[in-house]
Parts: sequence; structure tokens; C-alpha cells
Amino acid sequence: MTGPSMKSLPANPESDYGQRMTDPDHLTQTDKEASGLSLKKILPLIVLVAGLGLFFALGLDQYVTFDALRDNRETLLSLVAEYSVLSLVIFTLAYVAVAAFSLPGGAIMSITGGFLFGLYFGTVAIVIGATIGASILFIAAKTAFGDALRAKIGDGKVIAKMERGFRDNAFNYLLVLRLVPLFPFFVVNLVPAFLGVPLRTYVIATFIGIIPGAAVFASVGNGLGAIFDQGQTPDLGIIFQPQILGPILGLALLALIPVIYEKFFKKTDTSTGG
Repeated sequence: MTGPSMKSLPANPESDYGQRMTDPDHLTQTDKEASGLSLKKILPLIVLVAGLGLFFALGLDQYVTFDALRDNRETLLSLVAEYSVLSLVIFTLAYVAVAAFSLPGGAIMSITGGFLFGLYFGTVAIVIGATIGASILFIAAKTAFGDALRAKIGDGKVIAKMERGFRDNAFNYLLVLRLVPLFPFFVVNLVPAFLGVPLRTYVIATFIGIIPGAAVFASVGNGLGAIFDQGQTPDLGIIFQPQILGPILGLALLALIPVIYEKFFKKTDTSTGG
């Protein structure tokens, strides 16, 4: 009696699996779906892109302006006075949509929040709405493209090093990017999704990092009535003024201290046995 033929079994199953994962000719359908794209993965992103297109197709962008806010301010303020809680919820949900769909007018929305609800409630609504909306976009992008992009990144390449460095210090890097408005909001929403940043880290850093900027714009909005009465419009570049940007840059520097210590001083301590 003879046993099963050994020719039917791979000599080394682990090496065979490694060959399948590196050789496109040996990839199974399941492997291809895991490392590639599928309709199920990209559907959330398709919905977000479609929402952005629909926003412009319906001409809704004309309502996200200071002119529209000035012309309708009495109506809006009366609605907020009569339905304060409901109005705050609706505004927060609207801000979620602005962040998730990457709609234009985020700064105007932030100033509107301060105008309608005051500094404190306006800031809270902005921060919550922006964090939820940014997280939705992050999840959609990570689900659609994150795994596929990381599958194409090989060890030793520059992008792979960026991914590892960003992931190791994700909270600090994200906090700096949120505090200092060097890049558009939607760009900072997307890049971490492609670099393997955990959702929990992303949400916490986003929530904390946007508080100073949100408070600045809400403060401007809180005095918007007087600006309108003078026939003027608020300065959206106010956050770049030295007296405002200086403290924010200070916070960003504090966020980078752990990264600087790890890169330049921790190695020294280790090498000297400290």
C-alpha cells in the first residue's frame, strides 16, 4: 500500500505562498481582489465624488457665500433663536457634509458657525462636524485605495520609508498638519489614509488639531454682524496674521518635540548607555 503522491504537495508551502504574492502570474482571484480595487471598495468614494459633482450641478455653491449670509442673516438668526438645539444639530450635519464631500466654503462655514451660535457653541459644532466629515472621507479613501497603494510599495523605497516614519509618529505629524494650515483640508484628510495611519489616531489628532483654527474663525463670526453693518466682509486670511499664527506655530512646535527627541536625542542616549 502506497501513500499519496508527494508530487501533489509543494515542497515548501510558505515559499510557494511568497511566490504567489510576488509573481502576478501566480496570484489567485482572492489575492488580486485583496490587493486591488473592487466596486465594493470604491463605492463609498464614488458616492462622495458624486455628491461633490451634484453640489455644483444644483448650484448650491452660490449659497455658501458671505453675500448669501448677509442677505439672509435676519431669517437665520430668528430660526436659531426659535429652534436653537435643532439649528445647532443641522449646522453640525451640514459641516459634516462639507468636510466629507470636500465642498468649498469651509472657512465661510466656520465663520457662519460663530455668527449663528457664538464663539463657544460655534467652535464645538465646527470641530465635531469637521472631525466626523474628515473621518468619513478618510475611511472611504483608505477602503478604496489604501491597501492597493501599500501593496505596490516595496521595502527600501522612499515612499515605504515615508509610510513607516509617518505611521510611527502619526499623531504628532497629523497634529502639526492640522494646527498649521500649510495644505488644503481635504489633502490632509486623504494623505494619512494612503500611509496606513490608524483611524483612532487620525480622529484624535484631527479633533485636537483643528480646535485653534476653529476658534479663530468662530471668533471672527461672532463679530460678523458689526462687519456686515459696515458694509465689509471678513478677512479669511486672518489666521495667517502674526498675532494669531504665532501661538499656533508654537503649539505645532510643541507637537514636534517628541519626534525631534526620538530622532536626534534618543539615539544619542542609547549609544552612550544613558
